[in-house]
Amino acid sequence: MRLIVATHNINKIKEIREILSDFDIEISSMAEIGIQEEIPETGKTIEENALVKARALKNKTEGLIMADDTGLFVDYLNGNPGVYSARFAGENATYEDNNMKLLKMLEGVPFDKRTAHFKTVIALLNKDKETVIEGRLDGRILYKQRGKNGFGYDPIFYVDEAKKTLAEMTLEEKNTISHRARALNKLKSYLYKTMGDKE
Repeated sequence: MRLIVATHNINKIKEIREILSDFDIEISSMAEIGIQEEIPETGKTIEENALVKARALKNKTEGLIMADDTGLFVDYLNGNPGVYSARFAGENATYEDNNMKLLKMLEGVPFDKRTAHFKTVIALLNKDKETVIEGRLDGRILYKQRGKNGFGYDPIFYVDEAKKTLAEMTLEEKNTISHRARALNKLKSYLYKTMGDKE
C-alpha cells in the first residue's frame, strides 16, 4: 500500500513514518514522487485546508492521498492564530517569528489564562471517498521558549500531563501524546478497519 502525503515538510514526514511504522505502507512526500509545487492553503478552516491540499493531488498520483493541517488555538486570543498558525507573523514568517509574536501578544497574561490547544485534521482520499480525522492536545503557552526538539510552536507549548514543552520531549515521547500522533493513530485504526489486517 502506498500513501502520498501532501507536504514538503520533512519533519512532518518523519513523524508520520514513525507513528505508522508498524503498518505495511510506503509513505512518500510530494517531492519524493516528483511534485515540487506548493499548494495554496485557501481554506478558512484547518479542515478546509486539509481537504484542499489532498484534492490538489487527486489527479496527479495513484493510491491513497493524505493531507493534514494543524492549528494552534489560544483561548485568550479568541482562538487565534488558528488557521493562520503557520503564517501568524507574515507570509514568510519563521517558526521563531511566530513564537515571538505570540509571546508578545500574551505579555502580562497570567499562566492560568494562557490555555491553548493544538488541533490536527487529516484528510484522507481513497479514490472518490473523503475521510476527515481529528486529533487534539491541550496545554498552555509558556512565557519563554524551552527545549530544542520539534518545530513550530513546540518550544512554547507546555503540556500539563507531561510537565514539559513539546520541544523538551524526545520524538518518541511526543509521538505518544501529540495532536498529530492522536490523529494518526485514529488514521491507523481506520486503515486497519477499511483495508484489512496490517500484515
